[in-house]
Parts: sequence; structure tokens; C-alpha cells
Amino acid sequence: MPRNARVVVPDYPQHVVHRGHNRQVIFAERRDYESYLDALRELKAKHQVAVHAYCLMTNHVHLLLAPRDLTGMAKLMKDLAGRQTVRHNRLEGRTGTLWESRYRSSLVQYEAYLLACSRYIELNPVRARIVARPEHYAWSSCRLRLGQGTSDLLDFDPAYLGLGANETERRRRYREFLRAAVPLGEWELIRDAARRGQLTGTERFTEDVAKIIGRRIERRAQGRPKGPEA
Repeated sequence: MPRNARVVVPDYPQHVVHRGHNRQVIFAERRDYESYLDALRELKAKHQVAVHAYCLMTNHVHLLLAPRDLTGMAKLMKDLAGRQTVRHNRLEGRTGTLWESRYRSSLVQYEAYLLACSRYIELNPVRARIVARPEHYAWSSCRLRLGQGTSDLLDFDPAYLGLGANETERRRRYREFLRAAVPLGEWELIRDAARRGQLTGTERFTEDVAKIIGRRIERRAQGRPKGPEA
């Protein structure tokens, strides 16, 4: 069966999921995580890709990326995987692939889904019962978003910036959003969109993107998640 072509539109966010080959461990120790994030920081500048959220789990990664052009994200993911593979093989004294050959991605609608997708990514360690609060996990963007540390790795997206007039208000409202009940079906919707390479957005969004790229986009019915209360 032929693979579906990825839908990439410059400056539109993409929820990217990349897993270890046969779900093998990618991050076994602290330096594995640090090395990946160091590479991400360097390569996002090289390939002009904004990083709106991230979470590194033991055998896979979630990234929320916004490429400036049509090829930047693919180049970034190729370089990231290559660097981690070379490092892993050198340390383990082995050869061969480390990652699945193809990462999965879903174009995300800013207005309706971007905050929900950030929450989905940053709650991964909570769903896996590694931590009780997402900000307790060292290898996601949540701590930076909530002001627990500083880094030039995270690029705040328009949806997050629209939560308040200043950083204190934005952090407060996003923390409340993280702790609020997740609408029924939201996790499954975001997960399945990335898994199938479909758009994470409304029907109107799908139609608009189809006009931009000049081809029809297959989609399934999706609801609209609720944003944080004012």
C-alpha cells in the first residue's frame, strides 16, 4: 500500500511522533536526553523550524514543530535521527537503525487544536504514570512553559501567547488548562490524527488546507476540543 504524502504548509504547526525501531529504548540515561535536546536546539535554527512543544519518552518522542518552508521539518527530523543513531551505535558498539524509518505527523489547526495538542504532548509522562504533574518531568517543554527554567529551545506559539497580557497570566491559565478535565475523545483524536497522517482540525480547516496545497485531503469526523476558561 502506498504511503500517504505528508501535508506540510509553511508556518503551520505539525504534531510529530517518532518511535524507536521495534519500540527499542532510545533514551537510557540522562545524557541521551540532553544530547537529543542539544541537537534539536542547534538544528531548529539551521533548518528554520520553530519548536512549540516537546516530550522525550523512553522509546519515542513527541514534537510540535512549525517549519518555515516545505523541506525544513523533514531535514530536521532526518538530522536528529541520524545524530542520535550515530551516538547510540558508538556507545553500544553496534550498527543498524535506531528509529522507525518514517516519523508520523499531523498538521495542526492553530485556533482550535494547538493548545490541546501541546497539552497532549506534555501530559504524556502523566498518562504513563511516571510523574503526577507534567511540570515534574524533566524532558518535556512543560517546565519551560511554566517558568521552571530558561532555555532558547522553546518557541512560544500564538495560541499560548494569546492566553494573557503578560507571562504571569499566561502561565497561570496554561497551568489551569493542564489540570482541567480533558474533553472526552480529545486524546484519541490527536493520537489517531498523527498515527494516520491526517489533519488535526475542523472540516473548514481541512478544506482551506486542501486549497493551499492543491489536492484533496482525506479526513474523518472530528470534534473541537475546549480551550482554557478565561
